[in-house]
Amino acid sequence: MPGKIENIRNLGIIAHIDAGKTTLTERMLFFANVRHRAGDVDSGTTATDIDPEEQERGITIYSACISFPWKGCIVNLIDTPGHVDFTAEVERSLRVLDGGVIVFSAREGVEAQSETVWRQADKYRVPRLAFINKMDREGADFESVLTEIRKRLEPANPVAVQIPVGAGPPHVKDHFRGVIDLIGMELLTFPDQEKKGATVVRQPIPEDQLERAVEWRTHMLEQLYDYSNELMELALEEAPIPEDLIRKVIRNATVHLLIQPVFCGSALDFVGVQPVMDGVAEYLPSPIDVPPVEGVDPAKPEEKETRRPDPKEPFCGLVFKIQAERHGDLAYVRVYSGTLKSNTRVLNPGKDKKDNAAQLWNVEPGGKQDQVQEAVAGDIVGIIGLRHSTTGDTICDSHHPILLETIRFPETVISMAIEPETSTERKKLSETLEMLKRQDPTFEAVESEDTGQTLIRGMGELHLEVIKHRLLRDFKMNVKVHKPRVSYRETIQKTVDVTGECHRQIADKNTFAKVRIRMEPLAAEAPGPAGAPGKNRIAAAPPVSVQGGILPGIPPTLVEAAREELAAKLQGGGLYGNPITRVRIQVLGAEAREGDSTDVAFRIAASDAFERGLRESGVVLLEPIMKLQISTPEESLGEIISNLQQKRAEIQGTHIRGRSTVIDAEAPLARLFGFAGELRGLSKGRASCTMEPAAYRPAPPEDLAGFV
Repeated sequence: MPGKIENIRNLGIIAHIDAGKTTLTERMLFFANVRHRAGDVDSGTTATDIDPEEQERGITIYSACISFPWKGCIVNLIDTPGHVDFTAEVERSLRVLDGGVIVFSAREGVEAQSETVWRQADKYRVPRLAFINKMDREGADFESVLTEIRKRLEPANPVAVQIPVGAGPPHVKDHFRGVIDLIGMELLTFPDQEKKGATVVRQPIPEDQLERAVEWRTHMLEQLYDYSNELMELALEEAPIPEDLIRKVIRNATVHLLIQPVFCGSALDFVGVQPVMDGVAEYLPSPIDVPPVEGVDPAKPEEKETRRPDPKEPFCGLVFKIQAERHGDLAYVRVYSGTLKSNTRVLNPGKDKKDNAAQLWNVEPGGKQDQVQEAVAGDIVGIIGLRHSTTGDTICDSHHPILLETIRFPETVISMAIEPETSTERKKLSETLEMLKRQDPTFEAVESEDTGQTLIRGMGELHLEVIKHRLLRDFKMNVKVHKPRVSYRETIQKTVDVTGECHRQIADKNTFAKVRIRMEPLAAEAPGPAGAPGKNRIAAAPPVSVQGGILPGIPPTLVEAAREELAAKLQGGGLYGNPITRVRIQVLGAEAREGDSTDVAFRIAASDAFERGLRESGVVLLEPIMKLQISTPEESLGEIISNLQQKRAEIQGTHIRGRSTVIDAEAPLARLFGFAGELRGLSKGRASCTMEPAAYRPAPPEDLAGFV
C-alpha cells in the first residue's frame, strides 16, 4: 500500500445522530478529489451509506472505511453510526483507530450519544479533534457548546484554534460567514459556491473582529503554555511566537491526550471543512506516534508482549469487523506490526488455530476493491480466507505468538421471537442468522428450549427492525416476527457452597460422582472515569466465570468435564430461563470411585450442584434500565415529567439548552415501548428523545411473577 507509516492517519468520525458526520465525510472526499460530486444524506447519494436501509432512513448503520490523500498523508477514514442501537460499530472502530474527529451540532451541543462516544474514545485513549458543525443554523452558539464540552465531558480540555464570524442562517443580521484562524490570525472565507467552497480565501481580520480574535488567541496560548517551556519563555519576553511552534505544541499535546483542538463550520455548506482536514494531517497521530500495542504470550498469559508499529517486527493484527457473505467472509483487520503477504498462514492464538489469509484487499464502500499483495504496520486491510477468526480475534505470526486484548461489546437489552412460515425455510433461516451473528457482535439468535421459537436479541427496537428488514428484503425470507420484549438477566443473592451428586445406572453400569462448588455473586464492573461504565452500568462481557484447578486424587479430565458442564450451565440461563450475569463458580472438591466415575457422571454431578446452588442462593431478576435525554419546549415539560413518573422513571435533573428544556432521566426499558409516539402527542411533535442502555437493576416483584 502506498505511503510511509508516518504519513498514515487512521481516523474515525464519530458523533450523536444527525450531528453531520456523514455530511462531513462526503465533503472531505469531495475536497480530496475522491468524489467529483459531493453526496447528500437526504437524497441517499453518499459514498459511505450504501445499504438500502441507510439510504431510506438517512442514517448511518454500518461503519464504512474509505481512504483518501490529503497534504501528503493517506487518511483511512471510518464513518460510524450515531444511533445508540449501533454503538458496537463505534466501539470496534475506536478500538483500532489512532485518532478521531468528534462532531457536535452548534445548536444541540453535547447530546447523549456525544457523551457516549467521547467516553468510548477516552476508554481507548484515542486523540481527537472537535468540529462544531451547523454554525449556519438557527440557535447556533459556539461558545455555549465549547463550555458544554469542557463541563459535561470532564476531564476534556478543548482548545479553540478557530472561532466563527457570526452565527445562524443568511437571513439573520449577524449570520455565519466564515471562520478566524487563531494561529495564523487570518479570516477564512469560502465564497465560491459554484465550486462548493473549494477555494479558501485568506484575508486580514476585519477591524470589528480584531479585538475579539486577539482575546481568543490570548486564551488559546494561555492554555498551551502548560505544555511548552519555549512557548512560555517567548510569552514572558513578549517576543513574537512562530506559527510553527504553536502547531508543534498543539500536535504534541493532542497526541498525548492533553488537549482537543476545536474547529467550527458548516459541513452542509462546504464551510470550514478543509481546515479540519489540515488539522487531521497536522495534529492527529500516525501509527508510530501511538504507544506500541500490548498483549500477552498465549502460552504464558502472565507475561506481557509488545509490538512496535514497524514493518520489520513480527506480524500481528486485530480483526475488528466481519462482512459476512454466503460465498465467503471479508475480515477487516488493523495491522499493528510486521508485514502480511497474501496467501500466508497466520495463527489465531485465542483459538489456537491456523488461518489462511488468501487474499488482501484495499476495500472501500460501494463495492470498490483493489487487491494488494501485502499490508504493513499501520494499514487497515480486508482479508478473504479466514475461516476461524471473528470480530475481536488476534491474528499473528505463528512463530511469534501474541494475544491482543479483544473488543468487548455491551449486552443486548431487547429480544423478539421470529419463526419461518414453512418448515423448509427453517434451515435457511438458521444459516442466515448465523451469518448475521458473525457480522454483528451485538446480535444474538438462540432457540428457546421451551417453545421451539427462535429468539433474536439486539440493542434496541431500531436494531431489531433493521435485522428484520434485512431478512425480508436482502435474504427473501418468509418469516413471522412477534412483538419485541425485554431481555432480562439473572444473578444470585448470596455466596453458597453446595455439593452435587450422581448415583445412577447408565447402560446397566453404576456411575458415581460428587462435585462441591462455591457460587458467589460479583459486583458490577468497578467504576471507571467520570461517565464511563461503572457500578451497575451495562458493561461489556458480563462477568461469569468458572474456576477449577487440580484436585488431589481426581483425574484432571474429570475435573475438566465438571468445569465444562458448569460453564455450559452459565451460558444456558438461570431458574427463569434468562442469561446469568455477575456470578463466579469455583470447583472446591470432588469425590470419585475407580471404575464408577466417568466424564458423564461428573457432568451430571456438576449440573446437580449448579441447580442446588441457584435454589439455595436465591435468584435476583435484573431488568435493563435506559438512560433518557428528552429535549422539549417549556410548555410540555410538566406533562412529560408526569408521564415519565408513571413509567417508574427517575428524573436525574433538567437544564436549559437554547430554547428547549432538557430532561435527564432513567427508566425501565419494559415501560418505554411506544414512548416515542406518546412523546410526540404530549409535545405536539416538538419534543425529541434519545435513549441508551444504562444499567441492569433488580426488577420489581410483579415482573418476577411473569416468569414463575
